[in-house]
Amino acid sequence: MLCEQILGKLEETDISGRKLEYVDIEWHEAFKKIHRKVTDKGREVGIRMDDSVLTRGLLQGDVIYSDENLVIAVNTPPCEIIQVSLMEGHEKMAAKVCYEIGNRHAPLFWGTEDTFITIYNEPMMVMLSKIHGVTAVKKTEKLDFDRRISASVHNHHH
Repeated sequence: MLCEQILGKLEETDISGRKLEYVDIEWHEAFKKIHRKVTDKGREVGIRMDDSVLTRGLLQGDVIYSDENLVIAVNTPPCEIIQVSLMEGHEKMAAKVCYEIGNRHAPLFWGTEDTFITIYNEPMMVMLSKIHGVTAVKKTEKLDFDRRISASVHNHHH
């Protein structure tokens, strides 16, 4: 089965009387055009998107296939993240936190209650933990791409 476009959001789709299957798209895969995946029910799926996915991404709840019997939607599984918060009186360190995360080309998201979120890796955790007035905590949660601060979220390497 080949999926070639985003047909809408799951919450806006009437799925009554149809099977619903999910295909997992990890955060670092969300901005890639071509995938070969297996749904949560074991169905093989080829995904070939146009260039718009390079900036928009494949996000939680995107419907990528729909017919009279079946709907296939994207699931973005939880991943390891670093939740960064600033201690009272150290709010200006937000600039350093954002600079250091951006300098490593890591994705950056708004968290809840005045926190930032970035993808976990040990060097990033060590670096953030050393910034005075900053608390960095490793967690596992789903990323909300609507809360991204970075202009783009790519798995970028030099």
